[in-house]
Amino acid sequence: MNPTPQQRLLGVAGVLVASLLWGTTGTAATFAPDVSAAAIGAAAMGLGGLLQAAIAFRGIARQRAHLRHSWQMLLMGALAVAIYPLAFYASMRYAGVTIGTVVSIGSAPLLSALIEYRLDGLRLTPRWMVGAALGVGGLVLLCLAEAAVHTDGGSSGVMVGMALGLVAGFTYAFYSWSARRMMQRGIASGAAMGATFGLGGLLLLPVLLVTGAPLLASWGNAAVGLYMATVPMFVGYLCYGYGLARIPASTATTITLLEPVIAALLAVVIVGERLPALGWGGIALVVASLLVITVPLKRRAARRATA
Repeated sequence: MNPTPQQRLLGVAGVLVASLLWGTTGTAATFAPDVSAAAIGAAAMGLGGLLQAAIAFRGIARQRAHLRHSWQMLLMGALAVAIYPLAFYASMRYAGVTIGTVVSIGSAPLLSALIEYRLDGLRLTPRWMVGAALGVGGLVLLCLAEAAVHTDGGSSGVMVGMALGLVAGFTYAFYSWSARRMMQRGIASGAAMGATFGLGGLLLLPVLLVTGAPLLASWGNAAVGLYMATVPMFVGYLCYGYGLARIPASTATTITLLEPVIAALLAVVIVGERLPALGWGGIALVVASLLVITVPLKRRAARRATA
Protein backbone atom coordinates (compact mmCIF):
# COMPACT_ATOMS: atom_id res chain seq x y z
CA MET A 1 0.00 0.00 0.00
CA ASN A 2 1.34 3.42 -0.99
CA PRO A 3 1.67 5.93 1.88
CA THR A 4 -0.60 8.97 1.89
CA PRO A 5 0.86 12.48 1.45
CA GLN A 6 0.48 13.04 5.20
CA GLN A 7 2.37 9.82 5.92
CA ARG A 8 5.14 10.87 3.54
CA LEU A 9 5.45 14.18 5.37
CA LEU A 10 5.75 12.32 8.67
CA GLY A 11 8.37 10.10 7.03
CA VAL A 12 10.36 13.17 5.98
CA ALA A 13 10.11 14.52 9.54
CA GLY A 14 11.37 11.24 10.99
CA VAL A 15 14.44 11.25 8.73
CA LEU A 16 15.12 14.92 9.52
CA VAL A 17 15.14 14.19 13.27
CA ALA A 18 17.46 11.23 12.68
CA SER A 19 19.82 13.45 10.67
CA LEU A 20 19.95 16.03 13.46
CA LEU A 21 20.89 13.35 16.00
CA TRP A 22 23.46 11.71 13.71
CA GLY A 23 25.11 15.07 13.11
CA THR A 24 26.27 15.07 16.74
CA THR A 25 28.33 11.87 16.48
CA GLY A 26 31.53 13.36 15.08
CA THR A 27 31.70 16.04 17.75
CA ALA A 28 30.85 13.51 20.48
CA ALA A 29 33.68 11.26 19.31
CA THR A 30 36.21 14.08 19.79
CA PHE A 31 35.56 13.89 23.55
CA ALA A 32 37.15 10.40 23.59
CA PRO A 33 40.32 10.89 21.51
CA ASP A 34 42.12 7.90 23.02
CA VAL A 35 39.35 5.49 21.94
CA SER A 36 39.92 3.95 18.52
CA ALA A 37 37.53 4.47 15.62
CA ALA A 38 36.77 0.74 15.63
CA ALA A 39 35.78 0.84 19.30
CA ILE A 40 33.64 3.96 18.85
CA GLY A 41 31.89 2.45 15.83
CA ALA A 42 31.37 -0.95 17.42
CA ALA A 43 29.99 0.60 20.62
CA ALA A 44 27.72 3.03 18.81
CA MET A 45 26.19 0.75 16.21
CA GLY A 46 26.71 -2.52 18.06
CA LEU A 47 25.06 -1.58 21.35
CA GLY A 48 22.56 0.67 19.60
CA GLY A 49 21.60 -2.17 17.27
CA LEU A 50 21.10 -4.59 20.14
CA LEU A 51 18.86 -2.02 21.85
CA GLN A 52 16.78 -1.75 18.69
CA ALA A 53 16.46 -5.53 18.55
CA ALA A 54 15.41 -5.63 22.21
CA ILE A 55 12.67 -3.04 21.84
CA ALA A 56 11.42 -4.74 18.66
CA PHE A 57 11.68 -8.27 20.08
CA ARG A 58 7.95 -9.00 20.08
CA GLY A 59 7.55 -7.77 16.53
CA ILE A 60 10.55 -9.81 15.40
CA ALA A 61 9.09 -12.91 17.08
CA ARG A 62 5.69 -12.37 15.43
CA GLN A 63 7.24 -11.98 11.99
CA ARG A 64 10.00 -14.55 12.28
CA ALA A 65 8.54 -16.57 9.41
CA HIS A 66 8.68 -13.55 7.07
CA LEU A 67 12.19 -12.75 8.27
CA ARG A 68 13.31 -16.32 7.60
CA HIS A 69 11.88 -16.01 4.09
CA SER A 70 13.97 -12.87 3.58
CA TRP A 71 17.07 -14.22 5.33
CA GLN A 72 19.45 -13.39 2.48
CA MET A 73 18.40 -9.75 2.42
CA LEU A 74 18.48 -9.63 6.22
CA LEU A 75 22.02 -11.03 6.32
CA MET A 76 23.31 -8.67 3.64
CA GLY A 77 21.74 -5.71 5.41
CA ALA A 78 23.27 -6.81 8.73
CA LEU A 79 26.72 -7.10 7.14
CA ALA A 80 26.33 -3.57 5.78
CA VAL A 81 25.30 -2.37 9.26
CA ALA A 82 28.44 -3.96 10.75
CA ILE A 83 30.79 -2.48 8.15
CA TYR A 84 29.28 1.02 8.10
CA PRO A 85 30.36 2.36 11.53
CA LEU A 86 33.87 0.94 11.24
CA ALA A 87 34.36 2.70 7.89
CA PHE A 88 32.54 5.87 8.97
CA TYR A 89 34.46 6.58 12.17
CA ALA A 90 37.77 5.54 10.62
CA SER A 91 37.04 8.01 7.80
CA MET A 92 36.61 10.82 10.33
CA ARG A 93 39.84 9.86 12.13
CA TYR A 94 41.85 9.95 8.90
CA ALA A 95 40.23 12.89 7.09
CA GLY A 96 38.64 14.90 9.90
CA VAL A 97 35.09 15.19 11.18
CA THR A 98 33.74 17.38 8.38
CA ILE A 99 35.33 15.67 5.37
CA GLY A 100 34.68 12.17 6.73
CA THR A 101 31.03 12.97 7.37
CA VAL A 102 30.65 14.83 4.06
CA VAL A 103 32.00 12.00 1.93
CA SER A 104 30.20 9.25 3.85
CA ILE A 105 26.79 10.90 3.84
CA GLY A 106 27.22 12.90 0.65
CA SER A 107 27.93 9.81 -1.45
CA ALA A 108 24.96 7.87 -0.03
CA PRO A 109 22.19 9.49 -2.13
CA LEU A 110 23.96 8.79 -5.42
CA LEU A 111 24.87 5.25 -4.36
CA SER A 112 21.32 4.69 -3.11
CA ALA A 113 19.93 5.88 -6.43
CA LEU A 114 22.29 3.53 -8.25
CA ILE A 115 21.16 0.60 -6.08
CA GLU A 116 17.47 1.38 -6.65
CA TYR A 117 18.04 1.88 -10.38
CA ARG A 118 19.97 -1.38 -10.70
CA LEU A 119 17.92 -3.61 -8.38
CA ASP A 120 14.45 -2.03 -8.44
CA GLY A 121 14.32 -0.34 -11.83
CA LEU A 122 13.20 2.87 -10.07
CA ARG A 123 13.10 6.02 -12.19
CA LEU A 124 14.28 9.08 -10.32
CA THR A 125 12.22 12.24 -10.68
CA PRO A 126 13.71 15.51 -11.97
CA ARG A 127 12.84 17.07 -8.59
CA TRP A 128 14.93 14.49 -6.76
CA MET A 129 17.86 14.92 -9.17
CA VAL A 130 17.81 18.72 -8.71
CA GLY A 131 17.65 18.34 -4.93
CA ALA A 132 20.44 15.76 -4.89
CA ALA A 133 22.62 17.93 -7.16
CA LEU A 134 22.18 20.94 -4.87
CA GLY A 135 22.95 18.85 -1.80
CA VAL A 136 26.02 17.17 -3.24
CA GLY A 137 27.24 20.54 -4.55
CA GLY A 138 26.89 21.95 -1.06
CA LEU A 139 28.87 19.08 0.38
CA VAL A 140 31.64 19.63 -2.17
CA LEU A 141 31.86 23.25 -1.04
CA LEU A 142 32.06 22.10 2.59
CA CYS A 143 34.93 19.76 1.66
CA LEU A 144 36.77 22.55 -0.16
CA ALA A 145 36.27 24.86 2.79
CA GLU A 146 37.67 22.27 5.18
CA ALA A 147 40.67 21.66 2.90
CA ALA A 148 41.33 25.42 2.78
CA VAL A 149 41.42 25.57 6.58
CA HIS A 150 43.69 22.54 7.00
CA THR A 151 46.66 23.14 4.71
CA ASP A 152 49.23 21.42 6.92
CA GLY A 153 49.72 18.34 4.75
CA GLY A 154 48.47 14.86 5.49
CA SER A 155 46.97 14.42 2.01
CA SER A 156 47.53 10.66 2.05
CA GLY A 157 45.51 10.33 5.25
CA VAL A 158 42.75 12.45 3.74
CA MET A 159 42.64 10.20 0.66
CA VAL A 160 42.39 7.09 2.84
CA GLY A 161 39.65 8.78 4.83
CA MET A 162 37.74 9.67 1.67
CA ALA A 163 38.00 6.08 0.39
CA LEU A 164 36.67 4.79 3.70
CA GLY A 165 33.92 7.40 3.46
CA LEU A 166 32.83 5.93 0.12
CA VAL A 167 32.70 2.47 1.73
CA ALA A 168 30.57 3.94 4.52
CA GLY A 169 28.31 5.67 1.99
CA PHE A 170 27.72 2.45 0.06
CA THR A 171 26.99 0.33 3.13
CA TYR A 172 24.68 3.03 4.51
CA ALA A 173 22.78 3.15 1.21
CA PHE A 174 22.63 -0.63 1.01
CA TYR A 175 21.23 -1.34 4.46
CA SER A 176 18.68 1.44 3.90
CA TRP A 177 17.61 -0.26 0.68
CA SER A 178 17.50 -3.76 2.18
CA ALA A 179 15.46 -2.64 5.19
CA ARG A 180 12.95 -0.82 2.99
CA ARG A 181 12.70 -3.83 0.67
CA MET A 182 11.79 -6.02 3.66
CA MET A 183 9.17 -3.47 4.71
CA GLN A 184 7.71 -3.58 1.20
CA ARG A 185 7.44 -7.35 1.57
CA GLY A 186 5.10 -6.86 4.51
CA ILE A 187 7.56 -6.86 7.42
CA ALA A 188 6.79 -4.11 9.94
CA SER A 189 9.27 -1.23 10.19
CA GLY A 190 10.27 -2.05 13.77
CA ALA A 191 10.83 -5.74 13.04
CA ALA A 192 12.82 -5.07 9.85
CA MET A 193 15.06 -2.46 11.45
CA GLY A 194 15.33 -4.33 14.76
CA ALA A 195 16.34 -7.59 13.09
CA THR A 196 18.80 -5.91 10.71
CA PHE A 197 20.49 -3.81 13.37
CA GLY A 198 20.31 -6.51 16.03
CA LEU A 199 22.14 -8.99 13.80
CA GLY A 200 24.57 -6.27 12.76
CA GLY A 201 25.15 -5.49 16.44
CA LEU A 202 25.94 -9.15 17.13
CA LEU A 203 28.50 -9.10 14.30
CA LEU A 204 30.12 -6.03 15.91
CA LEU A 205 30.40 -7.53 19.40
CA PRO A 206 33.74 -9.31 18.72
CA VAL A 207 35.18 -5.99 17.50
CA LEU A 208 33.94 -4.28 20.66
CA LEU A 209 35.42 -7.00 22.89
CA VAL A 210 38.83 -6.66 21.23
CA THR A 211 39.01 -2.86 20.99
CA GLY A 212 36.60 -1.55 23.63
CA ALA A 213 38.80 -1.54 26.78
CA PRO A 214 39.57 2.23 26.51
CA LEU A 215 35.82 2.93 26.74
CA LEU A 216 36.01 1.74 30.36
CA ALA A 217 39.22 3.62 31.16
CA SER A 218 37.41 6.78 32.25
CA TRP A 219 33.93 8.08 32.96
CA GLY A 220 34.27 10.48 30.04
CA ASN A 221 35.00 7.72 27.54
CA ALA A 222 32.17 5.60 28.93
CA ALA A 223 29.76 8.54 28.68
CA VAL A 224 30.69 9.06 25.03
CA GLY A 225 30.09 5.38 24.24
CA LEU A 226 26.78 5.39 26.10
CA TYR A 227 25.60 8.56 24.37
CA MET A 228 26.56 7.26 20.91
CA ALA A 229 24.73 3.98 21.46
CA THR A 230 21.53 5.39 22.95
CA VAL A 231 20.85 8.76 21.32
CA PRO A 232 22.10 8.98 17.71
CA MET A 233 22.15 5.24 17.06
CA PHE A 234 19.16 3.94 19.02
CA VAL A 235 16.75 6.89 18.96
CA GLY A 236 18.09 8.16 15.63
CA TYR A 237 17.58 4.86 13.84
CA LEU A 238 14.12 4.42 15.34
CA CYS A 239 13.21 7.74 13.70
CA TYR A 240 14.98 6.73 10.48
CA GLY A 241 13.15 3.40 10.32
CA TYR A 242 9.85 5.22 10.85
CA GLY A 243 10.67 7.51 7.93
CA LEU A 244 12.04 4.76 5.72
CA ALA A 245 8.72 2.93 5.86
CA ARG A 246 7.03 5.97 4.29
CA ILE A 247 9.48 7.38 1.73
CA PRO A 248 11.91 5.80 -0.78
CA ALA A 249 15.43 5.01 0.39
CA SER A 250 16.90 7.43 -2.18
CA THR A 251 14.78 10.26 -0.78
CA ALA A 252 15.68 9.33 2.81
CA THR A 253 19.41 9.25 2.10
CA THR A 254 19.17 12.59 0.29
CA ILE A 255 17.45 14.21 3.28
CA THR A 256 20.27 12.98 5.52
CA LEU A 257 22.56 15.40 3.67
CA LEU A 258 21.58 17.60 6.61
CA GLU A 259 23.84 15.49 8.85
CA PRO A 260 27.21 16.90 7.71
CA VAL A 261 25.76 20.41 7.96
CA ILE A 262 24.94 19.77 11.62
CA ALA A 263 28.38 18.20 12.08
CA ALA A 264 30.09 21.27 10.60
CA LEU A 265 28.06 23.69 12.72
CA LEU A 266 28.80 21.76 15.91
CA ALA A 267 32.48 21.65 14.99
CA VAL A 268 32.43 25.45 14.79
CA VAL A 269 30.36 26.06 17.94
CA ILE A 270 31.68 23.34 20.27
CA VAL A 271 35.02 22.08 18.95
CA GLY A 272 36.16 25.55 17.89
CA GLU A 273 36.85 24.86 14.23
CA ARG A 274 36.58 27.75 11.79
CA LEU A 275 34.33 27.56 8.73
CA PRO A 276 35.13 30.01 5.89
CA ALA A 277 32.54 31.67 3.65
CA LEU A 278 32.81 28.81 1.16
CA GLY A 279 31.60 26.41 3.85
CA TRP A 280 28.62 28.59 4.73
CA GLY A 281 27.75 28.64 1.02
CA GLY A 282 27.80 24.85 1.08
CA ILE A 283 25.44 24.82 4.06
CA ALA A 284 23.05 27.13 2.17
CA LEU A 285 23.02 24.75 -0.81
CA VAL A 286 22.26 21.75 1.42
CA VAL A 287 19.36 23.61 3.04
CA ALA A 288 18.10 24.51 -0.45
CA SER A 289 18.26 20.84 -1.45
CA LEU A 290 16.11 19.89 1.54
CA LEU A 291 13.52 22.51 0.54
CA VAL A 292 13.45 21.21 -3.04
CA ILE A 293 12.89 17.65 -1.82
CA THR A 294 10.35 18.29 0.94
CA VAL A 295 8.28 21.36 -0.01
CA PRO A 296 6.75 19.81 -3.16
CA LEU A 297 5.43 16.98 -0.99
CA LYS A 298 3.50 19.49 1.10
CA ARG A 299 2.12 21.24 -1.96
CA ARG A 300 0.98 17.99 -3.47
CA ALA A 301 -0.70 17.04 -0.23
CA ALA A 302 -2.52 20.37 -0.14
CA ARG A 303 -3.75 20.01 -3.71
CA ARG A 304 -5.14 16.56 -3.02
CA ALA A 305 -6.81 17.72 0.18
CA THR A 306 -8.70 20.44 -1.70
CA ALA A 307 -9.57 18.28 -4.72
